[in-house]
Amino acid sequence: MNNQSAVTLLSSIANEARLAIFRRLVQAGKNGLAAGAISEELGIPNSTLSFHLKELSHAALISAKQESRFIYYSANYDAMNDLLAYLTENCCAGEQVCCPDTSCETQQKETH
Repeated sequence: MNNQSAVTLLSSIANEARLAIFRRLVQAGKNGLAAGAISEELGIPNSTLSFHLKELSHAALISAKQESRFIYYSANYDAMNDLLAYLTENCCAGEQVCCPDTSCETQQKETH
């Protein structure tokens, strides 16, 4: 990843609604959520939601798949993890102590 790619990804979530949408899709897991469910859960009108989903898709932070008459959106975990790795690259002069491990695997182990 380079600076321009990081800026593109960060700009796509530098909006309260888009950040909420992305965070909800991250929570939803790989199966994602239907656009209607996102709209209902977050209280975002469909026309506004479409705009935000387009912006997140353009940045490749989410993907869409159509099943029957529904479109399901899911987070692009690879892009998210690449961004996090880029942001924390060379963190704390290489000392792991000040860089928390926020991977899903670590969080799951801690909750079980």
